[in-house]
Amino acid sequence: MKVLLIEDEPALVSVIVRGLTEAGMEVSVAADGNTGLEMAQSHNFDVITLDIMLPGINGIQVCKEIRKQNNSVAILMLTALSSTENIVTGLNSGADDYLAKPFKFAELEARIRTLARRSNAGKAGKSIINVDGLEVDTLSKTVKRNGKAISLTATEYHLLEYFIKNQNMVLSRVQILENVWDIDFNMGTNVVDVYVNYLRKKIDNGYDTKLIHTIFGMGYMFKEGSADEAAN
Repeated sequence: MKVLLIEDEPALVSVIVRGLTEAGMEVSVAADGNTGLEMAQSHNFDVITLDIMLPGINGIQVCKEIRKQNNSVAILMLTALSSTENIVTGLNSGADDYLAKPFKFAELEARIRTLARRSNAGKAGKSIINVDGLEVDTLSKTVKRNGKAISLTATEYHLLEYFIKNQNMVLSRVQILENVWDIDFNMGTNVVDVYVNYLRKKIDNGYDTKLIHTIFGMGYMFKEGSADEAAN
């Protein structure tokens, strides 16, 4: 597994590189945002771990630039900025997961392996999924509905992919939080509802048939619906 670590704290870099190398991973390091972005764009990595506060361009901008050309690489934010607002900003910039400093190395390794498995599973599975005019290519991470391209952030895409893989099932907000964000605690925010609304606006608005349905008091369900269910 190839990991790119974009981090400017030498002591932390040493600990992470040593630990991941001992775990059998190949680790490359960039000490500033500009170098990290150049390496991410010119080499293939399975997972990128990225600090927010970096010399040069910050981690949020690095993440956004990476996503402009690569929707498949997994990105894990590592940062001391751990407020809910910062977490949501990081995820909305295209990160797949978020780990606040200080952290236990075992958790870092587990999250990197989880992200790599998810990414590889998507590559190995069925490439094109069609649901009522919605076409999702799990290899290129592109989405269309009735032939019209839909631009999604990385988090919106992972939410859609989770919905599609669990069609016709009632999914609670906790289940969605744990499986889309790999977070098993309450962030104290309606982040799931916010992202479901983002996704709805992009894949359902303007279409008679709605795909994302609210199951009041329980959560959400992704299914082929009808025009009658537009309010759900």
